[in-house]
Amino acid sequence: MSGYAFDFHGLRLEARASGALWWPEGAVLVVADLHLGKSERMARRGGPLLPPYEGLATLERLADEVAALDPRAVISLGDGFDDLAAAEALDPLVAAALSRLAQGRDWVWIGGNHDPGAPAGLPGRAADSLRLGRVALRHQAGQGPDISGHFHPAVRLAGERRRAFLLGGDHLLLPAFGAYTGGLLQDDPALAALVPQGLAIACGARAIPLPLGRRRS
Repeated sequence: MSGYAFDFHGLRLEARASGALWWPEGAVLVVADLHLGKSERMARRGGPLLPPYEGLATLERLADEVAALDPRAVISLGDGFDDLAAAEALDPLVAAALSRLAQGRDWVWIGGNHDPGAPAGLPGRAADSLRLGRVALRHQAGQGPDISGHFHPAVRLAGERRRAFLLGGDHLLLPAFGAYTGGLLQDDPALAALVPQGLAIACGARAIPLPLGRRRS
């Protein structure tokens, strides 16, 4: 599974085809919007009943990246859980998988709009934000340069909708890593305001860079 390497404010990074971000120099793996426990939260709130396998499916993909890269640290950029009640009611198999993945490495849960507090009884530590060099890591883009999630960016490529990184001058937006997550197309006004020009890096079998820019009238 090939990735796409690029420079961002002094950091040499790799957008992985899985939707994870890799910083080789610091051995840090970054993911956004896992939304673990989404099926439980939807059932609890009277929504559609979804097969309760999204947590294991998400963590299996993450385990593949951990096995391939052996990161020193894993950072979840917010909305690691669909809400705090979902974190507390996490399937024991999912909780056990998390514990295995976190063993021997620094695991950080950055708070998101779905999970603003620390998940109780689970491995790792909570933070509002972190920094890699000059770059802030947070859930939602703010004063750049920063790396964030929240918007679940996507692009259309060859007739398919694909999760995508959006890389601009001051903002790097990560795709949602969770199995049960939708996507917001890159030309949505909320995303175009943050990354009017730059690159979309589509995920899939390999990471594919696509130019972004405003159309001239």
